Parts: sequence; C-alpha cells; structure tokens
Amino acid sequence: MGVHCSVSWQGRQSRPPRLTRVPTFTILAVAGGRRNLSGAIAETTSACGLGLVAARGDVQGARILVGFGLRQLQDTLNRKADAIQREFVELSGRLEALSKKLIEARGDERDRLRAEHAEARARQAELAEVVNLWRDRARSVLQQRSETSLRTYLEELMGLEDEELREATQQALKILDAPPGSIPTPESSSSAATPRSTAGRLLERARTSWDLRGSDSSVRMREAVEFSNRPGMAQDDSALAELEGALDDPDPLVREIAVLAAIQLHRFRAMRVADLDRVHESVKSLAGFNHPAVIPVLIEVVENPRTGFAMGESEPIETDNNRSRMVALLRLVEWHTSDAQAALRLLRFDRDPNIVRAAVRALELFPDEWRGPIKSYKG
Repeated sequence: MGVHCSVSWQGRQSRPPRLTRVPTFTILAVAGGRRNLSGAIAETTSACGLGLVAARGDVQGARILVGFGLRQLQDTLNRKADAIQREFVELSGRLEALSKKLIEARGDERDRLRAEHAEARARQAELAEVVNLWRDRARSVLQQRSETSLRTYLEELMGLEDEELREATQQALKILDAPPGSIPTPESSSSAATPRSTAGRLLERARTSWDLRGSDSSVRMREAVEFSNRPGMAQDDSALAELEGALDDPDPLVREIAVLAAIQLHRFRAMRVADLDRVHESVKSLAGFNHPAVIPVLIEVVENPRTGFAMGESEPIETDNNRSRMVALLRLVEWHTSDAQAALRLLRFDRDPNIVRAAVRALELFPDEWRGPIKSYKG
C-alpha cells in the first residue's frame, strides 16, 4: 500500500528526531466466511475507479471490496501526519538557526536563545509523537485481522471528531455494509450497466473514481472544465438538467463536481451564445450558485460587454448584455471578495452609465477591503 514517512524521536539525545521511511503492508483476505492472512497473495487493481484487493493462492476466489474506502481513509490519516510533519521540518530549520546563533551569543542573549532552543526542542518532540500517532493510525487501517476488529477500529476513528476523517470513515463503513455484488468487481464492471448520458457518467465517476474523491478540488475542477469543453456539451439542455438535479445529492463530492460542471456550462452560454435571453437565464443561474468557483465567471461576465439578439414584441432585436452584467455585478457585491472589489473598481469607467452608478455606489457603501460574503445567499 505504499511507503509512508515516519518520525522517530531519540528521547533526550542532543540530536534532533530522525525521519525514517517505514513500509506498510498487510493483506486482509476474506473467503467463504474465513479470514486468511498468511496464505494470501494480494494485488491492487483498479476497476471503475474502485481499488479492489483480490486474494489468491490457497484462497480460491477470495475477494474483498474494501480497497477504495480503506485506501481513502488511510490517505486521509496520512495527510494529517503530513501536515504536522511539515511543521516538524520547519521547526528543525529553526533549531538549526538557533544553534548557529548560540555559538556567537554571550550573556543574557545566550540564556534567552538557550531557553528558546529548549522550548523548540520540546515542541519538536511533541510533534514527532503526534506524527507517529497518525502514521500508526494509517497503518492500522490495513492491519485488522477480522471484520469485527476493523469495524471496532473504524468506530474509534469516528470518535476523533475530524470532519474529513469522519467522511472517509463513513465511506469505508458504507462499502463494508454493501450487499454482496453491489460494488463492481473486475469481472462484472465491464458488463455492468453504466449511465448512458455523458453527465451521468461524470456523476458516477464522482461517486467511485479515486482521483475524483481526493482532497484536491483542483482535480474535480479540471474534470468539470474538460467535460464542458466537449463539442456540443454547452448546448445540451438534458446534460445541464442532469447536473443541476445532482446539486442535492447526499454525496458532497458528487454535489461539488455537479456544481463545477454546471458553472462551466453556464459560463459558455453566458459568454458565447448570441441569444441574450438565454444568456440572461444562465447568468441568473450563475448568480444562484453558492460556490466560490463562480466568482471568476461572474467577473468575466461583468467585464465583457457584448451585443446579441433578444426577442422583441414581434421579432428578434439586436441589443446588449448589460442587464445580465448588472445581475453579475450585484452578486459580486454579495460575494464581497478582493477580486470582486477589484472588478468593481474597473467598472467605474464602464461605457454603460447604469453599471458605473451601481459600481460606484457599492464601493461607497463598502469602502474597506472586501474579505468575504456580506450575507448568506441562497439562490
């Protein structure tokens, strides 16, 4: 399951803690109600985005469908250790600098530096213990000898009251509780029914694909942009409706990729479609999203005046997109971020007088630096 960095503290010795690399490997094999650790040979594969561990050798047909959830949980625990280890490394640099200063210091200055050095060394020892604790927790995820002990361990992790950790633990428990055959295997995945629509496949990947279920939201953003850039996708009303229907999905990562993809589709319509009535509907939809990814899109809309066609009393007429720009401007005031403020400052010189007045008025009402939403907004 990979090699993880661990910290070893050498007690009262003068040298700082060592960083060692510790391999972790334990196989959980389940077959016909039996647990077999010694005779199993495991390999990790990927099917439909799920990590699957299959046991071979003296266990015929042994299969455990826990790889996805447990790997995600283990990575979550290791990220906790990584964050603390970064502080450990920074503190090591500080200790090295203090040691150099101690060589030249004299009198009271030397006593002060010595006390500071001792305090930093004590803090480093604490950090080393915490890092090793999180590493041990990560290794223990794959070292449980039975389903009962695994469940008990997962319940202990749930008690740590960490939101990210709780979500990963719940996902692992969900896979453990899944009925036989409900999670795809390598043999069944190719023939299993998959969503026929492009948007449906994207949402399904958000539920099962390891790369889309990590902590890095930029991966989901790239996927959303790639999805929206497919030929004809921005004009596909059914795809947009399917994405917007997933905005209330119970899975937060499915909700996120749905909103990111929907934002990108509405962005395409707002910036490129000639039908300004349709453009206006998309801009209103963008204003309704309560996700920070929409802010640069609203800025792009408000900074780009253009002309198009809208339905008049009896026939289409040529007009501009200023009413849509006004919607974007007002929503940027509510987002109240520094980027939004910078955009409004530029709008003081816009060619549309209504946009100018709205921007000037907003900046007069809120002259200080904008640091976040001024109110909760429900689109």
